[in-house]
Amino acid sequence: MTTEPTFSPLQKQQTVAEAISAEILALLRQKELKPGDKLPPERELAEMLGVSRPSLREALRALSIMKVVEVRQGDGTYVSALKPEELVEHLEFVFMLDDSTMLQLFEARKIVEPGNVALAAQRITDEELAVLHACLEESERSVEDPEAFMLADIEMHEIITRAARNPLLERFMASISTLGRASRHKTAHMTGVTQKTLADHRRIVAALEAHDPKAASAAMLHHLEHIEQMYRQPSGEG
Repeated sequence: MTTEPTFSPLQKQQTVAEAISAEILALLRQKELKPGDKLPPERELAEMLGVSRPSLREALRALSIMKVVEVRQGDGTYVSALKPEELVEHLEFVFMLDDSTMLQLFEARKIVEPGNVALAAQRITDEELAVLHACLEESERSVEDPEAFMLADIEMHEIITRAARNPLLERFMASISTLGRASRHKTAHMTGVTQKTLADHRRIVAALEAHDPKAASAAMLHHLEHIEQMYRQPSGEG
């Protein structure tokens, strides 16, 4: 028997719509609401929260834009599937507004990914190495096509993550990768990034092929520092 989520009257220190959104997001984090759950009818939910129906509609519209909920005309409001690729759609705009978010992402990646690739160097299979070489070939063909290059780049990092054979680390990396998809839309279009990234990727794959954890870790850190440096210099030069 499932437990009904507890909607509580809201404090008014935020705007009402912001407070409603925060309450629903909190229930999602606490697993009281889950993907596919139907929210109470509008009138009932407004009474539970102690808010007006127009304020509730404003909050639900915002959550709908974020792909957190889905408003089905004539049927009600449901929690979405919460697919990462849909939730990340608007993050490119966030990065465009706030450079500090992008720099925090680089900081996190520099801590996690060198350790991840060191594990992969010890555990990677010949089949996975073959796929990495195919990614390098696709990257080489796509140096003038930032979108295609970005897809090969993402695939390469995902293969390395799987090769580490650590399910907990893989889940952690998935959250970083989700943000990374948005950040790559910005860096991939900078002058010279694709060529320099390809050279970095070749060094990473060579270290993985040699099953050398230290070299793989150093190559990944060098790559991430390289991209961060180019991001800090918007012209992409130097």
